[in-house]
Amino acid sequence: MKNNILEYNVDKKAKLLDFLYEVVNKPKKNIKAFLKNECVYVNERVVRKHDFILEPKDKIVIKLFHTSLDILYEDEYLIIVSKPSGLLTISTSKEKERTLYKEVSSYVKKNIKNKKIFIVNRLDKDTSGIVVFAKDKKTKEILQTKWNDIVSVRKYVAIVNGVTDEKGIIKSYLSENKEHIVYSSNKGKLAITEYEKVKCNSKYSMLNIYLYTGRKNQIRVHMKDIGHSIVGDMKYGYKGDSKRLMLHCEYIEFINPVNNKLIKVKSKYPSLFDDYFK
Repeated sequence: MKNNILEYNVDKKAKLLDFLYEVVNKPKKNIKAFLKNECVYVNERVVRKHDFILEPKDKIVIKLFHTSLDILYEDEYLIIVSKPSGLLTISTSKEKERTLYKEVSSYVKKNIKNKKIFIVNRLDKDTSGIVVFAKDKKTKEILQTKWNDIVSVRKYVAIVNGVTDEKGIIKSYLSENKEHIVYSSNKGKLAITEYEKVKCNSKYSMLNIYLYTGRKNQIRVHMKDIGHSIVGDMKYGYKGDSKRLMLHCEYIEFINPVNNKLIKVKSKYPSLFDDYFK
């Protein structure tokens, strides 16, 4: 096993579950859970059926993903969690791997069978931090419709390349090309980002970043625009080495219009961020 991944080559025709029982050195209940939770891939496609027929030369991969949620807040309407870097918030047409959505859904269903959850906000795969889910469709629709009005604070922490000004506000209109690269232009959607420098050395600056709008890749594009790309952001101009994208959603404050409750949630940025200033 490497990087929490198990790999097997099929040498004979067999039913998937029978084959897994034979080759995987884990309890049977765990093996069934791998199938149920969509951790089993046959020739790079997720398979859940126990009686799926394997053929010789098929390749099986089992991805043992981290499943313990970092729950920051929960009530009858919402569940708010901290997403690790490298995990999709929700699946895409090109990527069907494990997602934060599936982890939260599995958690909620342990308490209420067939209970559905709904994504309110999302983060890029490589960004870590706060993600809000609604426990019913009505709450989700109300929150998303009013999101920019009800959220009073959206704070991120980033490590960027170089030494920035002490503070600043960046405004531009954002567009997206066919390669899904977002860029500032004279048309598109207005994006406003405020930043303040927390500390720096000769190579890097740590910034607190506040969003006034919530556009796709907004912080990443705006940091590139001012010549200080986020460390690890190869998509938007960073040229060095990094273990991850150094961007974390640390604090959010909003009023839930369903019950008029003020919600304040914090997810401390990872200790890795401080390593750049030792």
